[in-house]
Amino acid sequence: MAKYYDVHPDNPQPRTITQVAAAIRADALIAYPTDSCYALGCRLGSKNGIDRIRAIRELDDRHHFTLVCQDFAQLGQFVRVDKDVFRAIKASTPGSYTFILPATKEVPRMLQHPKKKTVGVRIPDHVVTQALLAELGEPLLSSTLLLPGEDEPMTQGWEIKDQLDHVVDAVLDSGDCGTEPTTVIDFSDGEAEIVRHGAGDTSRFE
Repeated sequence: MAKYYDVHPDNPQPRTITQVAAAIRADALIAYPTDSCYALGCRLGSKNGIDRIRAIRELDDRHHFTLVCQDFAQLGQFVRVDKDVFRAIKASTPGSYTFILPATKEVPRMLQHPKKKTVGVRIPDHVVTQALLAELGEPLLSSTLLLPGEDEPMTQGWEIKDQLDHVVDAVLDSGDCGTEPTTVIDFSDGEAEIVRHGAGDTSRFE
Protein backbone atom coordinates (compact mmCIF):
# COMPACT_ATOMS: atom_id res chain seq x y z
CA MET A 1 0.00 0.00 0.00
CA ALA A 2 1.15 3.52 -0.83
CA LYS A 3 1.87 5.97 1.98
CA TYR A 4 -0.25 9.11 1.73
CA TYR A 5 1.29 12.47 2.61
CA ASP A 6 -0.88 15.55 3.02
CA VAL A 7 1.56 18.39 2.27
CA HIS A 8 0.90 22.09 2.83
CA PRO A 9 1.02 23.79 -0.62
CA ASP A 10 2.81 26.95 0.56
CA ASN A 11 4.79 25.74 3.57
CA PRO A 12 5.56 22.03 3.05
CA GLN A 13 6.33 20.30 6.33
CA PRO A 14 10.13 19.69 6.49
CA ARG A 15 9.71 16.36 8.28
CA THR A 16 7.39 15.06 5.55
CA ILE A 17 9.72 16.24 2.78
CA THR A 18 12.66 14.54 4.52
CA GLN A 19 10.70 11.27 4.81
CA VAL A 20 9.72 11.32 1.13
CA ALA A 21 13.29 12.09 0.00
CA ALA A 22 14.57 9.20 2.13
CA ALA A 23 12.01 6.89 0.52
CA ILE A 24 13.12 7.99 -2.97
CA ARG A 25 16.76 7.26 -2.09
CA ALA A 26 15.60 3.81 -0.97
CA ASP A 27 14.15 3.20 -4.47
CA ALA A 28 10.54 4.27 -3.86
CA LEU A 29 8.28 5.30 -6.74
CA ILE A 30 6.14 8.32 -5.86
CA ALA A 31 3.26 10.30 -7.32
CA TYR A 32 3.76 14.01 -6.73
CA PRO A 33 2.30 17.38 -7.79
CA THR A 34 4.04 19.83 -10.13
CA ASP A 35 3.19 23.21 -11.65
CA SER A 36 1.43 21.49 -14.55
CA CYS A 37 -0.05 18.21 -13.28
CA TYR A 38 0.82 15.14 -11.21
CA ALA A 39 3.87 13.10 -12.15
CA LEU A 40 5.46 9.77 -11.29
CA GLY A 41 8.97 10.11 -9.88
CA CYS A 42 11.92 8.02 -8.69
CA ARG A 43 15.65 8.41 -8.12
CA LEU A 44 17.87 9.10 -11.10
CA GLY A 45 19.54 5.69 -11.43
CA SER A 46 16.58 3.48 -10.50
CA LYS A 47 16.04 0.74 -13.10
CA ASN A 48 13.25 -0.58 -10.88
CA GLY A 49 11.57 2.84 -10.95
CA ILE A 50 11.89 3.15 -14.73
CA ASP A 51 10.45 -0.34 -15.25
CA ARG A 52 7.52 0.45 -12.96
CA ILE A 53 6.77 3.77 -14.70
CA ARG A 54 6.89 2.02 -18.09
CA ALA A 55 4.49 -0.66 -16.81
CA ILE A 56 2.03 1.83 -15.26
CA ARG A 57 1.95 4.03 -18.36
CA GLU A 58 2.55 1.24 -20.95
CA LEU A 59 5.49 3.11 -22.50
CA ASP A 60 7.95 1.88 -25.11
CA ASP A 61 11.70 2.56 -25.16
CA ARG A 62 11.28 5.65 -27.36
CA HIS A 63 9.56 7.55 -24.56
CA HIS A 64 11.50 10.57 -23.33
CA PHE A 65 11.80 10.51 -19.56
CA THR A 66 12.25 13.86 -17.84
CA LEU A 67 14.82 14.91 -15.27
CA VAL A 68 13.05 17.38 -12.98
CA CYS A 69 15.77 19.73 -11.77
CA GLN A 70 15.92 22.20 -8.91
CA ASP A 71 17.66 24.97 -10.86
CA PHE A 72 19.55 25.85 -14.02
CA ALA A 73 22.94 24.91 -12.56
CA GLN A 74 21.69 21.37 -11.87
CA LEU A 75 20.07 21.12 -15.29
CA GLY A 76 23.40 22.02 -16.91
CA GLN A 77 25.06 18.93 -15.45
CA PHE A 78 22.79 16.59 -17.41
CA VAL A 79 22.28 18.18 -20.84
CA ARG A 80 24.41 20.06 -23.36
CA VAL A 81 23.15 23.58 -23.96
CA ASP A 82 24.64 26.01 -26.50
CA LYS A 83 24.55 29.80 -26.08
CA ASP A 84 21.32 30.55 -27.99
CA VAL A 85 19.43 27.64 -26.46
CA PHE A 86 20.75 28.65 -23.03
CA ARG A 87 19.12 32.07 -23.34
CA ALA A 88 15.78 30.65 -24.50
CA ILE A 89 15.59 28.10 -21.69
CA LYS A 90 16.83 30.52 -19.04
CA ALA A 91 14.05 32.96 -19.94
CA SER A 92 11.40 30.22 -19.60
CA THR A 93 12.38 28.67 -16.28
CA PRO A 94 11.15 27.87 -13.78
CA GLY A 95 7.89 27.06 -15.52
CA SER A 96 5.67 24.51 -17.23
CA TYR A 97 8.12 23.50 -19.96
CA THR A 98 10.04 20.33 -20.73
CA PHE A 99 13.10 20.69 -22.98
CA ILE A 100 14.58 17.81 -24.97
CA LEU A 101 18.34 18.16 -25.27
CA PRO A 102 21.46 16.03 -25.88
CA ALA A 103 22.34 14.14 -22.70
CA THR A 104 25.72 14.37 -20.98
CA LYS A 105 27.56 11.33 -19.63
CA GLU A 106 25.93 12.05 -16.24
CA VAL A 107 22.66 10.65 -17.60
CA PRO A 108 22.34 6.85 -17.31
CA ARG A 109 22.07 5.26 -20.76
CA MET A 110 18.76 3.63 -19.86
CA LEU A 111 17.20 7.13 -19.59
CA GLN A 112 18.40 8.35 -22.96
CA HIS A 113 16.43 8.06 -26.19
CA PRO A 114 17.97 4.93 -27.80
CA LYS A 115 18.80 6.63 -31.13
CA LYS A 116 19.02 10.35 -30.38
CA LYS A 117 20.83 10.08 -27.00
CA THR A 118 18.60 12.86 -25.70
CA VAL A 119 16.67 13.36 -22.47
CA GLY A 120 13.94 15.69 -21.23
CA VAL A 121 14.71 18.28 -18.54
CA ARG A 122 12.57 20.80 -16.68
CA ILE A 123 12.62 23.20 -13.72
CA PRO A 124 9.19 23.37 -12.08
CA ASP A 125 7.66 26.45 -10.49
CA HIS A 126 6.06 24.56 -7.58
CA VAL A 127 6.82 25.03 -3.89
CA VAL A 128 6.41 21.38 -2.85
CA THR A 129 8.40 20.00 -5.79
CA GLN A 130 11.17 22.52 -5.19
CA ALA A 131 11.33 21.62 -1.48
CA LEU A 132 11.62 17.94 -2.37
CA LEU A 133 14.34 18.57 -4.97
CA ALA A 134 16.30 20.70 -2.49
CA GLU A 135 16.17 17.91 0.09
CA LEU A 136 17.00 15.22 -2.46
CA GLY A 137 20.01 17.06 -3.89
CA GLU A 138 19.59 15.56 -7.37
CA PRO A 139 16.95 15.54 -10.12
CA LEU A 140 13.86 13.38 -9.94
CA LEU A 141 13.41 11.00 -12.85
CA SER A 142 9.82 11.71 -13.86
CA SER A 143 6.97 11.06 -16.26
CA THR A 144 3.51 12.66 -16.43
CA LEU A 145 0.91 10.65 -14.53
CA LEU A 146 -1.21 9.94 -17.58
CA LEU A 147 -2.70 6.46 -17.51
CA PRO A 148 -3.21 4.37 -20.67
CA GLY A 149 -6.45 5.23 -22.49
CA GLU A 150 -6.93 8.50 -20.58
CA ASP A 151 -6.95 11.94 -22.23
CA GLU A 152 -5.99 13.91 -19.11
CA PRO A 153 -3.54 13.30 -16.26
CA MET A 154 -4.83 12.48 -12.78
CA THR A 155 -5.25 15.56 -10.56
CA GLN A 156 -6.49 14.49 -7.12
CA GLY A 157 -4.09 12.96 -4.58
CA TRP A 158 -6.75 10.87 -2.86
CA GLU A 159 -7.89 9.50 -6.23
CA ILE A 160 -4.32 8.60 -7.17
CA LYS A 161 -3.88 6.85 -3.81
CA ASP A 162 -7.10 4.92 -4.39
CA GLN A 163 -6.33 3.89 -7.97
CA LEU A 164 -2.56 3.31 -7.78
CA ASP A 165 -2.32 2.08 -4.20
CA HIS A 166 -0.52 -1.16 -5.12
CA VAL A 167 1.79 0.16 -7.86
CA VAL A 168 3.34 3.26 -6.24
CA ASP A 169 4.98 3.58 -2.83
CA ALA A 170 3.91 7.10 -1.85
CA VAL A 171 1.48 9.85 -2.88
CA LEU A 172 2.10 13.52 -2.07
CA ASP A 173 -1.06 15.62 -1.99
CA SER A 174 -0.82 19.41 -1.84
CA GLY A 175 -4.13 20.19 -3.49
CA ASP A 176 -5.13 20.68 -7.11
CA CYS A 177 -2.30 21.38 -9.53
CA GLY A 178 -4.16 21.39 -12.85
CA THR A 179 -4.63 18.92 -15.68
CA GLU A 180 -2.46 20.34 -18.44
CA PRO A 181 0.96 18.71 -18.97
CA THR A 182 4.06 20.74 -19.75
CA THR A 183 4.77 22.25 -23.13
CA VAL A 184 7.55 20.16 -24.72
CA ILE A 185 10.23 21.89 -26.80
CA ASP A 186 12.81 19.80 -28.66
CA PHE A 187 16.16 21.62 -28.94
CA SER A 188 18.19 18.53 -29.81
CA ASP A 189 19.03 19.91 -33.30
CA GLY A 190 19.68 23.44 -32.05
CA GLU A 191 16.34 24.82 -33.29
CA ALA A 192 13.12 24.93 -31.27
CA GLU A 193 10.58 22.31 -32.33
CA ILE A 194 7.31 22.32 -30.41
CA VAL A 195 6.55 18.66 -29.72
CA ARG A 196 3.57 19.20 -27.42
CA HIS A 197 1.45 22.27 -26.71
CA GLY A 198 0.74 22.34 -22.97
CA ALA A 199 0.67 24.64 -19.97
CA GLY A 200 3.66 26.77 -21.04
CA ASP A 201 3.21 29.63 -23.55
CA THR A 202 4.74 28.62 -26.90
CA SER A 203 4.85 32.09 -28.53
CA ARG A 204 8.54 32.71 -27.78
CA PHE A 205 9.48 29.44 -29.51
CA GLU A 206 7.42 29.89 -32.69
